Amino acid sequence: MQPKEIEAVHQRYLKKEGRTRSLVFITQILLFLVFIGLWEVLSRTNLINSLIFSYPSKIVALLWAQLADGSLLPHVGMTVWETVVGFVLGTLIGTLIATVIWWSPFLSRVLEPYLVIANSMPKVALGPVFIVLFGPGLVSVIAMGLAISVIITTINIYTSFREVNPNFVKVVQTLGGNKRQIFTSVILPATIPTILATLKVNVGLSWVGVIVGEFLVSQIGLGYLIIYGFQVFNFTLVMMSLAIIALVATLMYQGVAYLERRLTSQFK
Repeated sequence: MQPKEIEAVHQRYLKKEGRTRSLVFITQILLFLVFIGLWEVLSRTNLINSLIFSYPSKIVALLWAQLADGSLLPHVGMTVWETVVGFVLGTLIGTLIATVIWWSPFLSRVLEPYLVIANSMPKVALGPVFIVLFGPGLVSVIAMGLAISVIITTINIYTSFREVNPNFVKVVQTLGGNKRQIFTSVILPATIPTILATLKVNVGLSWVGVIVGEFLVSQIGLGYLIIYGFQVFNFTLVMMSLAIIALVATLMYQGVAYLERRLTSQFK
């Protein structure tokens, strides 16, 4: 094919992809609006229990009222701060542990069964241990998030390190490269897609850990609002808190997806 023909094919492909993305986005918005509309109608007509499920307009009214009086933002800010800290630390610590294990075959053989055991343990059950160890406060909540995300990160990234094509490693060894050069020029670049995919998983895991931690010990945060709402039978407050969690978690996920697109385009 001639260069002009190739460029024309490329342009048609880009236009088709653009139309597909627009169609996907519009469909997502329509599905969301249909869901909200059905929820509102079914609750107001008592086809579903409005006491338990509330309804969107009532949730929005409560959200606006709490934003106006300033009572909501401290809860949102605390939970987001705890989640971001747990997310970043969980990813960094898990990646560091995976690197250390890959670096030392002896440690790999020693620690691998313990990683499997740690992964199979119910992390939520560690909450009381963290409360006793760190006290009822911020550190316990963040530790709860780390307990859930670190093990998954370590296992995923370490497995990805091991699955790198050994022929690439042999090429660097043949050229006289040491272990550090093998890691920086072969292992790490080859596992960037896995690290980015793990970041996406860690968004959800960090939220789970923090909310569970706030259930147990916190007097502030969205997890606290959910528990308080259940205690006083204010399910509109519960639904509002869940909606905020869904919104902020989506924004975090989209941020990671944007980072993935930028890094992927740089490595192409």
